[in-house]
Amino acid sequence: MRMLRRPDATRSQSVTPLGAIARGLVAGAVGTLAMDTLWYVRYRRDDGKSPFLRWEFSSDILSWEQAPAPAHVGKRLYEGLFRRELPDHRAALVSNVMHWGYGILNAVPYAVLVGSVPDPKVRFGAPFGAGVWATSYVVLPAAGLYKPIWEYDARVLAKDLSAHLVYGLTTAAVFRLSARRVGSRRHGPQR
Repeated sequence: MRMLRRPDATRSQSVTPLGAIARGLVAGAVGTLAMDTLWYVRYRRDDGKSPFLRWEFSSDILSWEQAPAPAHVGKRLYEGLFRRELPDHRAALVSNVMHWGYGILNAVPYAVLVGSVPDPKVRFGAPFGAGVWATSYVVLPAAGLYKPIWEYDARVLAKDLSAHLVYGLTTAAVFRLSARRVGSRRHGPQR
């Protein structure tokens, strides 16, 4: 006797909140790497000379004056919490911790939210990535680390937005793939 399959049997089931968090952390790391790969390709196209790992891990940052905005956020957090000044030689480390931490941890609320739907779509990553991008242009100017968004050239904003869309869409794709695998394991092979 042949059993009929329910119409939604090929869809993944929603994941548990802890499962969503774990998958979100992994998806956020892969999304961050995808975004960084795009930034690195652009860097090399503009005659950048550093090899990928040296560039990725900010090995050329030797002082806070050279450090990007995420490093300055980390510096402020550390110094505010511990009431100790961070020396220049920590700028590269703090830059990496903040950049990767932000990319990985931003994916957690996304994963919990889309993990609660039966069939998370990759396209959900576009508004997610755009939201992360927009948040930086609200928070960082308020912190005095960026200029207001209207003071940036449209081309600069477009390049930054496109990189964040790569982050969001890659994060969403990795999350969807991991959620689908869970759903197929939970239900066993389909006939």
